[in-house]
Amino acid sequence: MSSTAKHRVVVGLSGGVDSAVTAHLLKAQGHEVIGIFMKNWEDDDDGEYCSTRQDFLDAASVADVLGIEIEHVNFAAEYKDRVFQSFLREYQAGRTPNPDVLCNAEIKFKAFLDHAMRLGAEKIATGHYARVREHGGGFQLLKGLDPLKDQSYFLHRLTQAQLARALFPVGHLPKTEVRRIAAEIGLPNAKKKDSTGICFIGERPFREFLNQYLSHQPGPIEDERGRRLGEHVGLSFYTLGQRQGLGIGGLKDKGAARGGGAHAPWFVAAKDIARNTLIAVQGHDHPLLLSPALVADDLSWIAGRAPAIGEAAAKTRYRQADAACSVGFDASGHLRLRFAEPQWAVTPGQSAVVYDGEVCLGGGVIAQALPA
Repeated sequence: MSSTAKHRVVVGLSGGVDSAVTAHLLKAQGHEVIGIFMKNWEDDDDGEYCSTRQDFLDAASVADVLGIEIEHVNFAAEYKDRVFQSFLREYQAGRTPNPDVLCNAEIKFKAFLDHAMRLGAEKIATGHYARVREHGGGFQLLKGLDPLKDQSYFLHRLTQAQLARALFPVGHLPKTEVRRIAAEIGLPNAKKKDSTGICFIGERPFREFLNQYLSHQPGPIEDERGRRLGEHVGLSFYTLGQRQGLGIGGLKDKGAARGGGAHAPWFVAAKDIARNTLIAVQGHDHPLLLSPALVADDLSWIAGRAPAIGEAAAKTRYRQADAACSVGFDASGHLRLRFAEPQWAVTPGQSAVVYDGEVCLGGGVIAQALPA
């Protein structure tokens, strides 16, 4: 978007500081800005953990300070249909999905984008830490300049058509600067802490939440040699690399010396679905937690086509440095990544996202971690 063109821009106001500053920056550039608050979850939203009401009040007070309209739009039906059902299916199959990736592709840049277009908007904007660049007649998705906040990982399923309409005004700012701007212009949520947790679950205890929706069958926890360590409450409630909540922390070999390796913490290393058994190993760097390669499917590429086979970098989870890897495809068209260094707790259901420097190329859903 050229700096001189003025547009009608619909901003997703979440109640947080990033989207608030996004709206302010666009208004300061002279655009016609309309705020939309998306309600994506209705079940038990009167409970102690649901912040939707407070978030809307915060978003409305931001709109008031900025002097822009705000509309409250309910996408809960679309969310349940397009995101939540997939989320449950993945958990039921023993995988660990990333609903924020699906939410961006299906709700924020589809249902919300469609709604904004009906309002006559030419662009939509969100508070994501990412950037869009026109390049070679198309659009590239770039990392946010703040390496601690970059959110391109969550946006890797966006298409050329979606990126053509998307603005990420805070993507070139560090978070500290976003907070400084919010305080300077007197935004009421300048000091509001960042939300954590999954987009629709908020801060509530995760296992308690899943309990309402998933059938669960307890079964054994075993070590890699098949020795029984304890009992799990249902495979869906655990993720690879998990350390807390296994209930086996005190176990050690009989006669083991105190302070020896026998006291090392236990980690979830695998799920044996057929036997309803959770495999746990001791020590963060146990070989069963390390994978030199992976296979991913359900692929999505920003450019609309797969990247060339060759050297690149990838993340197998959000809070992770880029890891050097080679990119290839098998006979079925699945993505195969082979890493220069084995990756820790590569988790089926999570996203493997491929980068060429600061450019996010896209990626897919991890189907399988390959052993050494």
